[in-house]
Amino acid sequence: MHQAAHILKNEAEEAASSVRRRFDGWLGAMARHRDRAGDLGSAVDHFRKVASSYRPGLFHCYAVPGLPRTNNDLEHEFGSQRYHERRASGRKTASPGTVARGEARLPAAIATRLRKPSGADLGRADRAQWRSLRHRLDRPRYSSVMRRRFRQNPAAYLADLEQKACQQTLPP
Repeated sequence: MHQAAHILKNEAEEAASSVRRRFDGWLGAMARHRDRAGDLGSAVDHFRKVASSYRPGLFHCYAVPGLPRTNNDLEHEFGSQRYHERRASGRKTASPGTVARGEARLPAAIATRLRKPSGADLGRADRAQWRSLRHRLDRPRYSSVMRRRFRQNPAAYLADLEQKACQQTLPP
């Protein structure tokens, strides 16, 4: 296990392909020498099984500069975001908007804390991608609004729906 941790720590800052090759070689050596492990043979099998399930995403952090290598780093970012949001809003719990719009809020908040955005950053934004994100985020909100309207006045909501259904079936 210490050898796996040493390889994945990547103190030499090798490329992702090199780390993957070294790790795969180490797993292969574990498989070849499994018989020497004695009672720990089943533990070797289990480790190899778990490592193979994590393998597709295990080396991505070495290919992308600045990407945190552990969940601890990511959890720290999310915890920091939660702290700042609670402090700014005065809430004791996370805002419901974080759940509904977290796909846009979290990256924006983290990026803003790293570097203050400039006007040039806004000019480089892809408007089509922005519209797509807005549309995707507004869909659940629209459903929520409709549910609330139904709960407040079911008769009026259903009458409005019936009127719209009748309008669509009549010829112009």
